[in-house]
Amino acid sequence: MRTSGEASIDQVSGKSSTQAPQAAVSLHGRPTVLELLEAVREFLSDEVLAATEGRLQFLTRVTVRVLETVSREIEFGRAQESEHVERLAALGWSDEAELVEAIRAGLYDDRMAEIAAVLEADVLARIEVANPRYVE
Repeated sequence: MRTSGEASIDQVSGKSSTQAPQAAVSLHGRPTVLELLEAVREFLSDEVLAATEGRLQFLTRVTVRVLETVSREIEFGRAQESEHVERLAALGWSDEAELVEAIRAGLYDDRMAEIAAVLEADVLARIEVANPRYVE
């Protein structure tokens, strides 16, 4: 329980509760995992980065990027995984290992455009999580 002198997650992150990402109903309530990650990311970016230099500043920058990646994977991961499974199923495969074997066996030698579209969608989904700046 918070005392009157303690800041809320919204005060720490500088966001109002209307700005927070909407999540499904959660057993754990607020702050959500994404809100907690954002608060840590903002603290590191706004406070720690400016107060450090050299190796510690570099490692803080890396940590901020990791938190951003984790947040995107939490936000997009389930939908991306579902879409990936649907793309594999449309080709007749249940997992990537089966698809790899089919490609190695030459089953797509005459249908490269079909397989390229699936692989491109998967790569774009991975980049969207890893570093969306590369997609822009």
